[in-house]
Parts: sequence; C-alpha cells; structure tokens
Amino acid sequence: MLLLAVPLWGGVACATLNEVEVDALEPTREQRQAALLTLRLVERYHYKRHDLDDAMSSDILDRYIESLDSNRSYFLQRDIDRFEIYREHLDEDLKEARLDPAFDIFKVFRQRVDERITRALGLLEGEFDFTQDEAYRFDRSDAPWTVDAAAMDELWRKRVKNDVLSLRLTKKQPDGKKIRETLRKRYESIRRRTNQLSAQDVVQTYLNAYTQTLEPHTAYMSPRVSENFDINMRLSLEGIGAVLRSEDEYTVVQQVVAGGPAGLSGKVAAGDRIVGVGQGQDGEIEDVVGWRLQDVVDRIRGAKGTTVRLRLLPEGADESKIKQISLVRNEIKLEDMAAKRSIIEGLDAMGSLRIGVIDLPTFYRDFGAYTAGKEDFRSTTRDVRRLIKELTAQGVDGIVIDLRGNGGGSLVEATELTGLFIPSGPVVQVKSSDGELEVEQDPDPEMVYGGPLAVLVDRSSASASEIFAGAIQDYRRGIIIGEPTFGKGTVQTLVDLGRYVRVNGDLMGRLRMTMAQFFRVNGGSTQFNGVTPDILFPTAAGSEEHGERGLENALPWARIDAADYLPRKIDNIGECRQRHLARI
Repeated sequence: MLLLAVPLWGGVACATLNEVEVDALEPTREQRQAALLTLRLVERYHYKRHDLDDAMSSDILDRYIESLDSNRSYFLQRDIDRFEIYREHLDEDLKEARLDPAFDIFKVFRQRVDERITRALGLLEGEFDFTQDEAYRFDRSDAPWTVDAAAMDELWRKRVKNDVLSLRLTKKQPDGKKIRETLRKRYESIRRRTNQLSAQDVVQTYLNAYTQTLEPHTAYMSPRVSENFDINMRLSLEGIGAVLRSEDEYTVVQQVVAGGPAGLSGKVAAGDRIVGVGQGQDGEIEDVVGWRLQDVVDRIRGAKGTTVRLRLLPEGADESKIKQISLVRNEIKLEDMAAKRSIIEGLDAMGSLRIGVIDLPTFYRDFGAYTAGKEDFRSTTRDVRRLIKELTAQGVDGIVIDLRGNGGGSLVEATELTGLFIPSGPVVQVKSSDGELEVEQDPDPEMVYGGPLAVLVDRSSASASEIFAGAIQDYRRGIIIGEPTFGKGTVQTLVDLGRYVRVNGDLMGRLRMTMAQFFRVNGGSTQFNGVTPDILFPTAAGSEEHGERGLENALPWARIDAADYLPRKIDNIGECRQRHLARI
C-alpha cells in the first residue's frame, strides 16, 4: 500500500508517455465544464465561505506560478511582469470558464524549462573550477525572480556545478564520466516530463491553484488521476507503506505508515528524500531527482513479494549521507496495524506499580466484513476491549493508550473507543458547511474500564486520534501526555463531477472538498491547534509549524457551544505537572 499526498505541479499524476505538442495545449469543452462545476460546487458546499473576487484572483495567480516554478529557477522577471495582466481578472475568467490564462502561462514555463535544460546539458560538456569560493542557494522559494537570461545562465552554472560536486561527495560516483551521465539523464528527464504534461494536467494544476487558496485539503482530480486512483485500488500492486509528497525537485517521505514494509524495517523516517529507485536486488538505480511524484510512485509500486531498492537522503543532510536500503513490497496487514498490549514494571521509582500499555497505530475497522454482516468483524474497539480485560486480569494499576504516530482512521471507532472509558454521553460534534450540527454519541452505556488512564500523543497524532484524546481530556477521564497534536479537524468528501453532465461524464474528473469540521464536546475545534496535552513534553525546534499549523491557508481554530456532558474531576494533574517539570 502506498498513500499519496499530491501537491500541485510536483504531484501531477501520470501524464501521457508521449510528449505533447505545444499546439495541443488548449482547453477542451469538457475541461471548461469541469472548471465551472468545480467553481459552483466549492462556492455552494465548501465549509469555508468565500468571495471569488480580485483579491482571490491575485492569490490564484501567485499560487499557480508557484506551483509551476516553486524554486524560481525558470521564469524570468519579465515573464512575471507580463503575467500581471491576469492578476485581477482570473476571478471573472473562472466564472466564465475561460482557461486561456493558465495555458498561456504554462507555455511560457515550458519554453523556459527547455532553455534551461539546453543550457545545463551544454555546461556538462565543460569543466568546473572547484578551487573558486562560490555559494549556491538551494532554496530559492523566497528569492527575487531572476532579472534576465544572463543572470539565469549564471544561476544554472552554479546549480550544475553544485550537482557535480554533490555526486562526487557521495563517493558512489567518483568517475567524472558517470557523474555527467547521471546528470544528463536527470536534466533530460526534467524536460521530457515537462513536455509530457497534457491539457488535463494544466487544468488540474490551475484549478488546484484556486482550491488551495481556500484551504489545503480541497483539490480537483483530473480524469487521468481519477482513473489511476481506481486502477490502483483494483490491481494487486503493493508498495512500501509511506505517504509521499513533492518538495522542490525531491520526493519526500511525509509519513511512515504503521505495519508497512518501510515502518517495519525501521530504516525509513519522515523527512527522508528519495533520490533513487531500483528494481530487484541488482536492477539499475534510477536517479529520480526532478521526477514528478506519480512517476516515482509508479517505480516504487510493484507486485507483492518483489524487492525495491531506495536511495534515501536524510532530512537536513548533504548528499554524502545518502544511504541505500532494500524493501520487499507488501500490503499493510490489519494484524500489523492492530492494537497490541504490554506491561511496564520494575523501572526506577515505580515500586510495585504495573502499568498496562495499549499501542494503537490507527483507528481501523473491517468495513468489508461489517457490510457483509459478519458478527466477528475486526475493529479497534473490539480489540481494545479484549486487551483491557486481559490487562486488568493481570492486575495492572493503570492503563496508557499510546496514540503516537496514529494519523487517524474511522470516526465510528474513535467514538466507540471513547465509550469504553466513559459511562455515556457525546463524544464529538460535527458541523457541516450549511451550519447543521451532528453530535456523535457513545453508543454503549457500559464503561469497560474506569481506572487510572493516560493517553500518549505526539505531533503526528491526527484526526480520529485527536477526537479520542480531546474527549478523554474534556471528560477529565484521564490525562493527556506528550506533544501538541497534528491539528487535522476537517472532513472531506469525494465528488464525481461526471454525475452533473449528460454526456462525456468520464472526462470531468473529481473534486475532493472540505465540507465539515470536528468540534470537541467542550466546544473547541481540534482543527489547527490540535489537542494540547496536560503534561507537555519538550518539543523539537520548528515543531510549532508541524501539521496543520505548517500548511498554507489551513482553516483556523474555532469554537461553538459546548455539548451537554458531565466531566469528572482529576485532583492531581497539577502535582503531576510539577513533578514532570522537576524532572526536566
């Protein structure tokens, strides 16, 4: 299983294998229809109310340009100046389904890519003076646009020189001829993959420049992306168990999924950059720097039981620290993701205390077996209920639910799991885009465990994890320990645009849209701020920008009226906090 986080141009999925003629880059009638449908559905049903006006038009233009050239390595300042004619008019253009500005800008981008790659290939034919003291700026996302072609030539001279030096430092390719061949393939791949982008890809990128001005979880999926999504769900292709995203010209591991080959290996970490992919034990490692996300994914996926080799560049490291690993493709098995128990005892200052720990990697539910009417279907709540009984039978003095790294899952399971620890009452409130409020209640009046309880969270605990932790905190049923959580408190729905047209529905694509938001029973949202622990662990530098807090245009924290619930009283949280601070 391989999950995808697909941002704008870097993640445009599976373009045609043939290069597209420039004259073929024109919007079709169906693509204009898709744009209108996307606009109308978002305006009517999106959770965030907004006006498509001149100010939003300006944001769309900036985001579209950024999605094409995020590192400011292709467009010249004069290109940006020319695009200013669109700044206050894209709103009217979208309302009339005029997509010409998107294609005009993309054609200029394609021309600039061709110019730069031609220049880079020429530079590979010469030699570089590494005794000269020079600096190259890797991250140019905030740099000024390059003023002219001469300045761009100088920028790329330093880039190519840096690429050559980086490969020398890896000690894997000391031979100059091999280094130049690797870079030649890399640069030609950038041009080829840019020229393979079709009108569908241009429309998808442009419409996502619009949707992403609202918030980061709403996105348009072109017909080709939609088709690949369906194929991937049907075929017996497996992956490494990781969420990937594009960042500049790298494919970056955003999250390692519990129970997958990557997670079980212990060799892959969030933030790692995938710079090479090879098939089998001895297949050639392909350099994938500059590749589109979907193309890297296609190399990583394969038949279950086969081997894929990855070259990984750890976060913050230079290319001398590249490591190579082998993983066997496999599905993520429910058993590997299932809740597990253990007992902690005998540590310093514990005395005779025995603490039961339930490790919960995700909120899972076997919906297939449930829909089929099987009474013994597997679920988080059923497994945790059993583990609680086993731990209490062994005489534990308290239980810790470990949600670190748990990115969420089934809302039903988050609600029912909470019910194991409270007598009855509301668990979470869901507010839709039309203002209607639905309160999810504990469905079972039985409280399975009423003893001392703690919930362990970290910055990757998200969505359903935050619903559970927030409810336990609001009811004062236990103490929350760890880092502030991810802050994912919104609900998305997938809409097939083809259902709104009479003909050619398969050419419309789909829209993933945010239509609701979660609120705790105390009235506060889990969105953006997440859940702040009662016992707060020290966090790494930059952690305040992790999760929703690090995403552009993320919906802010909000509050509604509290639900009708009865919290308990915990007397010793202040004392626990003081002891914790004393240890630090």
